[in-house]
Amino acid sequence: MPNSLDGLHFPLDPHTNKISTSNVGKHIIAEALALVDHKISQQLLTEKSWRKNYPIYFKALVSHGIRTVNNPITIAKQGLHKAQHSFEFHRTGQRYLFKDVMTIPAIQQLQTVKITGESQAQPEWYVPYQGQKLQGQSLLDQIQKWQNSGIIEASHAQALREMNAHPEWFDLSNRTMVLFGAASEAGPLTWLSRWKANIIAIDLPNEKIWNKILTTIKSGNATLYAPSLEHVDADTPINQLKTKLGINLLTHIPEIAHWLAQNPNKLDLAAIAYLDGEKHVRVSMAMDSIMTYVSEQKPDSSLMYMCTPTDVYAVPEEVIAGSIQKFENRSTIEKVVSKGISIVSMKQFFKNNNQQLITSDNGKAYGIADCLVVEQGPNYALAKRIQQWRATLARHQGQHVSINIAPSTTTHSVTKNPLLKAAFNGAGLFNVEAFQPETTNAIMAALWVHDLHNPASVANPETPMQHPLELMMEGANHGGLWRVPYLARTALPFAAIYGFAADKLPINKALGKLKS
Repeated sequence: MPNSLDGLHFPLDPHTNKISTSNVGKHIIAEALALVDHKISQQLLTEKSWRKNYPIYFKALVSHGIRTVNNPITIAKQGLHKAQHSFEFHRTGQRYLFKDVMTIPAIQQLQTVKITGESQAQPEWYVPYQGQKLQGQSLLDQIQKWQNSGIIEASHAQALREMNAHPEWFDLSNRTMVLFGAASEAGPLTWLSRWKANIIAIDLPNEKIWNKILTTIKSGNATLYAPSLEHVDADTPINQLKTKLGINLLTHIPEIAHWLAQNPNKLDLAAIAYLDGEKHVRVSMAMDSIMTYVSEQKPDSSLMYMCTPTDVYAVPEEVIAGSIQKFENRSTIEKVVSKGISIVSMKQFFKNNNQQLITSDNGKAYGIADCLVVEQGPNYALAKRIQQWRATLARHQGQHVSINIAPSTTTHSVTKNPLLKAAFNGAGLFNVEAFQPETTNAIMAALWVHDLHNPASVANPETPMQHPLELMMEGANHGGLWRVPYLARTALPFAAIYGFAADKLPINKALGKLKS
């Protein structure tokens, strides 16, 4: 049995003998920037206010990534190499460099438990939205509304239309789909369980988690393969199974990797696990290590990631044009109110995006959508950047990679933060939409299926791209954040104030006029 010290950890700082996640994060980002901008890389290492100023350096990753088609690959290689050398793995009192985790001795053999769903229903897809069950024409109408209002990009809308036109794609009986963090609230488990998928579910050994997973599988038409550290009889009832299944991604990295590599089927690997704070960096590194190992052993494996909209991205030129147009077309009252609030707040609210295009060496110009929310912290940004780097590099090396921006979603992990909850409640003031989890689940599960089935998708390495960063541009559902006419993090705090006040103060109706 592992003890509390086992698993993947940030290292102790040799100078303070304490763990410094900021120091590790700074060195990883500095190394990623080192070959494309040595000066800013060195500046980062001396940064005294990392938690406040980290957006500067994450934006630098993107701006330098845009400039040449080779830079995103260089940045990804440098950043991932440094990350792999920046963590430790502990087991039974021994400390290993994380890069050597797959070769540690005495790797335990995992047992596989198979559970089959009881439903005979054929695969079906619809989108739950505001109390409706959108299918067919009603779904197509809503997709067009989202596109017209700038909630989703045209490529995302087109992917959903393709899924509506190809219901046969939802039969996943020939696919084996690995879910890291299977019970994730924003994950696709519920839909895969209705689409005849072969699901390998990896999640913590927790009775509540496995009760949710097993109940979901039993009510669907899919087949579940679950890991266990102990022998489980085939006739073990569900109420006992939920206490015997599961594996910890942070403590059993080599076991999971070897178990998956031995699977005879082609695997679709989805990195959807989320943990709070610095654990999110560690679980991202754990998933990255496992997915990389499995991909080396099984080169036909595909990768899947879901990006957060509250990050910084390279975006097509037309997105910048749309944002500028929104700024210029603001109503008189919005101009007056936003200017007044900006002055009173000493320009902390409603900062202009100051959008400028950057020309790449491929001859195309791209902009930057800086939607980082400082309150989410540098660890969250680093965890998601590691996933982007792996996706970029794997796709460059010829692997099938689905990576799409999912909308801001009112999951428990978001709404338990009062500031983020209020910001999303008031985000409609800026034509930004936060989706309910059931809507995001349906949309993003379908998008993954689209990327696996549509040969024209950029997830397919044979589909040409003019720039590696276009992998993240395609299929984006950012909820409108890319097109907000202000620097998003200077508008969302006001959205939070509006969200808090919306049902309590008389300014509610007056502020609502900003949208008209």
